Amino acid sequence: MSKVSLMAKLTAHEGKGDELAAAFDGLFAHVETEPGTEVYVLNRSAQDPDTFFFFELYVDGDALTAHSGSDVMKAAGATFGPLIKESELLVGAPIKGIGLAI
Repeated sequence: MSKVSLMAKLTAHEGKGDELAAAFDGLFAHVETEPGTEVYVLNRSAQDPDTFFFFELYVDGDALTAHSGSDVMKAAGATFGPLIKESELLVGAPIKGIGLAI
């Protein structure tokens, strides 16, 4: 099975960037216990403090499904929903990289 990557762009409602960033704390604590999650990185835009980019890497599609369907992720969605103005998700399969075992 090949690894699965997810990239996301999240735009918080104006002035809600700090609140959105803080809302990820509990989710990050849970993700550390997920055996199939290899990389989980939240980045903040240097140009707009209300815009974030995520990069996630999973050992396979089953690991992404387990992450996405977890009770913690479902609960997080309820918290994030009112904070997020727009989002875009891209799912792919990594083919080349430096610093990661692809």
